[in-house]
Amino acid sequence: MATISPYMEVLGLTKRIGDRTLFENISFTLGEREHIGLIAKNGTGKSTLLSIIAGKEGYEEGEIIFRRDLKIGYLEQSPSYPDDLTVIEACFSHGNDITNLIKRYENCIENPSESKDRIEDLLTLMDHHKAWDYERRTKQILSQLKIKDFNQKISQLSGGQIKRVALANVLITEPDMLILDEPTNHLDLDMIEWLENYLRRTTMSVLMVTHDRYFLDRICSSIIEMDDSRIYTYKGNYSLYLNKRQERIDNLNQEITRANNLYRTELEWMRRMPQARGHKAKYREEAFYELEKVAKQRIDNSNVQLKIDSAYIGSKIFEASGVCKAYGDKTILNNFEYIFSRYEKMGIIGNNGTGKSTFIKLLLGLVPCDSGTIDIGQTVRFGYYSQEGINFKDDEKVIDAVRDIAEYVEIGKGEKLSASQFLQHFLFSPESQYNYISKLSGGERRRLYLCTVLMRSPNFLILDEPTNDLDIITLQILEDYLKKFKGCLIVVSHDRYFMDKVVDHLLVFQGDGDIRDFPGNYTQYREWKDNAEKAIAEQNKEKSKKAKNQAEKPDYKQNKTKKLSFKEKLEMAQLEKDIEKLEEEKRFIEEVLCSGNASVEEITKMSIRLPLLNDELDEKSMRWLELSELA
Repeated sequence: MATISPYMEVLGLTKRIGDRTLFENISFTLGEREHIGLIAKNGTGKSTLLSIIAGKEGYEEGEIIFRRDLKIGYLEQSPSYPDDLTVIEACFSHGNDITNLIKRYENCIENPSESKDRIEDLLTLMDHHKAWDYERRTKQILSQLKIKDFNQKISQLSGGQIKRVALANVLITEPDMLILDEPTNHLDLDMIEWLENYLRRTTMSVLMVTHDRYFLDRICSSIIEMDDSRIYTYKGNYSLYLNKRQERIDNLNQEITRANNLYRTELEWMRRMPQARGHKAKYREEAFYELEKVAKQRIDNSNVQLKIDSAYIGSKIFEASGVCKAYGDKTILNNFEYIFSRYEKMGIIGNNGTGKSTFIKLLLGLVPCDSGTIDIGQTVRFGYYSQEGINFKDDEKVIDAVRDIAEYVEIGKGEKLSASQFLQHFLFSPESQYNYISKLSGGERRRLYLCTVLMRSPNFLILDEPTNDLDIITLQILEDYLKKFKGCLIVVSHDRYFMDKVVDHLLVFQGDGDIRDFPGNYTQYREWKDNAEKAIAEQNKEKSKKAKNQAEKPDYKQNKTKKLSFKEKLEMAQLEKDIEKLEEEKRFIEEVLCSGNASVEEITKMSIRLPLLNDELDEKSMRWLELSELA
């Protein structure tokens, strides 16, 4: 049986920027239908590697071999289009096989006398590539990604909307190999789950960089980790990678410890031995230098813990009373009431445009309420990490940006860290602290911004999309810190894994001022929502069935002469009692569900019971009406 060649082979690839080596002599393959996730700290070259593979950037050594006639789709981290294009024009602007074919066909139609010999060939190619259907399929995917105005100018779109247009542009070409750089950034939860299901079903090979760990877990069959200019390949999803990575680090640390013990002995021998050595001694000398390389490897420090003392916070945090906010016809908050508790950790979820960021700005006083009040406690000290908040001077060094705020950071119990020591907790090595901010990657800038927010020792953290562009190692450090944080927390995020780790309950923004309080994390909310949707679907199915059966029953209105029997009178009396009990139970369930005080288990149980109760109530009410016609 013939061996199938991989879609892509990376052989001995090396990339340097100035005197800095991003990666050296790395090799890996991407097979047919294989889905690979690429993981590394910010600034180690993940996006650069994807750009090289996509043919957008050069490299110093090595080669990249693709299977012949392989179609590649590439989603950049920050895509761009000319401002004067419309959304639909942008989807035709980046040349690919289909759009180029459509342009050739349109030129032939416009100039029939010059191209009559080619038109038949083009018609055949248009059929083969399904080009006639291209615009309809483009609009379909744009709609899935919540882009509805196809004639809107690119200049009027947000960065997140442009990213979604670029994603649609890539998916519509149906390439053999898909390269995705942070595909879930700027997507709301519904869109992330749609994309997740799309990629799980696809036959395309996928190479992607993402911080979304549920996304990695559910899509990837292999994980490639870039570390210290090298790569390590793990077969399996993200959960398996975590276990295998820890095994590798433990083994490496044991190897370094053993090498260090032997190194001391061999170093003493090297110092004692005369310069003239025999053959056996020279072999031992060569072995010494190899041993020295192992002994001087750095021991993994990614398990660093972040410890910062938060300021004291009193029992009064904030109280919202009758808060209303709207922009034109769009309602954000409608008579919103809430009392925030001490040490509460709230997550906020909802589709883009439902008012999550506006709610935060109202709380911080950055945006005024239309009516109502938000009363903030006197001891509250906010720390705000916003999507738009990164504002550094490019000609400033990393260490200076932190020293401008404070030379030392209080970490509790009278202990202090210098600005340099504090930066090391955010994975900035002493050497990298003297880099200019202009040279930092997008993720490194966000990490530095997070550092400047936390070092002020806030007791109420508000994090608006903190996970965008942060690497997984930084996210793990941040999660560990937030779980132990002695203060209040509000997180707006589309990162499901992050939300599950750090929040106690959710405010669910459903649009038009409809806000629900759910007592649990995102996974629990999703399970409850799925169960509720299934119950409603079953309820609708049963209603359709009953309506059909009812249509086939005899019409009691046509049979006026018939009188109720003694047995039917008893049945009618019992029905009245049953209906009264069912209505009372229904009122109780609705009150509990609306109270916001029920546990996840109670909500799930009652959400399943409610549609069944409604069916029973409908059935008994219908039968009572039938009997009442004869009474």
